[in-house]
Amino acid sequence: MPLTVLTLNVGNPALERARRQRDWLARRPEDVFVLTETGSGPGTHLIADSYRDAGWSVTYPDHPDKERGVMLLSRFETTVDPIGAAMTHLPARLAGIVVNTDRGPLRILGAYVPSRDATEAKTTRKRTWIDAFHHAYEATADDVPVLLLGDLNVLEPGHVPPHPGQFAPFETAFYTELTQRHGLTDAFRALHPTAVEHSWARRAELGYRYDHAHASTPLLDHLTSCSYVHDTRHGEPALTDHSGLAVELTLTATAPLITSNPAADREATLF
Repeated sequence: MPLTVLTLNVGNPALERARRQRDWLARRPEDVFVLTETGSGPGTHLIADSYRDAGWSVTYPDHPDKERGVMLLSRFETTVDPIGAAMTHLPARLAGIVVNTDRGPLRILGAYVPSRDATEAKTTRKRTWIDAFHHAYEATADDVPVLLLGDLNVLEPGHVPPHPGQFAPFETAFYTELTQRHGLTDAFRALHPTAVEHSWARRAELGYRYDHAHASTPLLDHLTSCSYVHDTRHGEPALTDHSGLAVELTLTATAPLITSNPAADREATLF
């Protein structure tokens, strides 16, 4: 069976929207979910608790009050990847799991890169996070292949439309250094070299491809699909203002958990 992963920015949901997101995710076929822009409030906790109660592996690093981060949900047994502990700045925004497959272990990392505005404080925050990411990645790098997913809040060079002047050189450099420095290839671009897709849009004609999946070179031979899931942005009300991104690999995870439906109503068990 192929290993499937989906990343989605959930937008720090309040309870009502978190319930709808949980129910939508529960209907999806993917084995692993990488959720970004998670928070510390009751909405994010609802998603985490529902999946944990349903027997899934839940990796949900501590989120300081008002800080945003990532959460990883898996139908398979996992161990916590060391990259989170190596992250020195806004660590809730980077976490990972290791899943055993028929081809050996696989690191699945989730990242939510800070956004910024024109202020020096937000620019410094983003630059510092990116520097910390590079150090954490290199400190934990080994021979295990990596699939990095999440909302990177950067655009690829040559993005259509170009959005001139909105991104500093250090932001574009982060995208290119994922490949040049860390050997991670944009999985969507590997399969769709010229396609124009957007995962977030201020207006329909002003789209941004913010949400990404990057894969180690050994994974590219196993990559069969990488496609955006746009229905999350449609409907009244929408689940979130981001599209999801789904990835399929010809790897088989070897340690499935006994799981149930995370959206099912549960009654307390009396002993």
